[in-house]
Amino acid sequence: MLYDRIIKQGTINEPGGKPDPQFALPSTVNWMRALRILVEDAGINFVTADAFYARQAKRSMAPLVENTILEQLFLGLHHLSALEQFQSGSRASDYARVGILAWYYGVANAASAMTAAQSGSFQEDHAGTARMWDEQIASRGLAIPPFSWRVSSLVEVTYKPEVAAYKQGSTSKLVSKPTTQTEALGAAAEYLSGSAAWYAWRAKEDLMKTPQFKSLGVTDFRKRVARELRDERLQKKSIGFVHQASRYRGKANYREALFLAYGSATETMLSGFADDMAAVLKAYLAMAGAFAKRKLGGSLWSEFVADVDAKKAFTSRAVDVWN
Repeated sequence: MLYDRIIKQGTINEPGGKPDPQFALPSTVNWMRALRILVEDAGINFVTADAFYARQAKRSMAPLVENTILEQLFLGLHHLSALEQFQSGSRASDYARVGILAWYYGVANAASAMTAAQSGSFQEDHAGTARMWDEQIASRGLAIPPFSWRVSSLVEVTYKPEVAAYKQGSTSKLVSKPTTQTEALGAAAEYLSGSAAWYAWRAKEDLMKTPQFKSLGVTDFRKRVARELRDERLQKKSIGFVHQASRYRGKANYREALFLAYGSATETMLSGFADDMAAVLKAYLAMAGAFAKRKLGGSLWSEFVADVDAKKAFTSRAVDVWN
């Protein structure tokens, strides 16, 4: 009954019917599994990340910037603690939606810590955080694969070859749960490609509302002059890992109620989902922490880790992530 009403009839905000959740659920689960396979294959932990950032030097920064870095990392660790507690839950569908939110905000907090450590910058909104992290970190080679994966432009002829390079010849699709590193490359690249297409669609929708587009006297991008305006706009936009994470969070936050929570096969598909999210966020936090340590200096970093584990109210330990 609920499926027919929501999917076929629709709701106030989507009167034509909501998207079928059976298509979104596999990509949601499989992207996270692909990321886990890739971070474990790369061996991302605090020790390896610290070695990756060996050439990064301590940066002179104001106490407010230092405090921002430490605050954002602490927030990220708290979100990880929630995910690690979800692992012991009896039903994955009970926590899948809020688990995705915890995962995303943990990523966003860690990303904010990295940009603050790099340049003293801090963004309050999702789009700003994603853009700043891509500009300040990923585009400068300061992220570890697969977190470094990005496309330099939203023009299709530019980003398609970039996505193909990440696949390394893999033909695996996002609709199948990956079990090998090769399959994970294909699935992760497919999610990056889908994210690029989605962000490009949003950019085009926004462009069509502008006076500049309306002055062309067209309603689509069939004419050359419209395509040139479109490509000029898309060429300036890149997306990276935090953009993908933000889109991922958006699905859980705003997609219809049935997504992640309805249907006899949902619980089976979500098997291991909390484990995957926790493993990926832990790796991302390890990377962010190692970068922050280099910028803050070893003395303040050691003091921070010790203080967190002495005073934290939640379960997960800083030393288990940042040591």
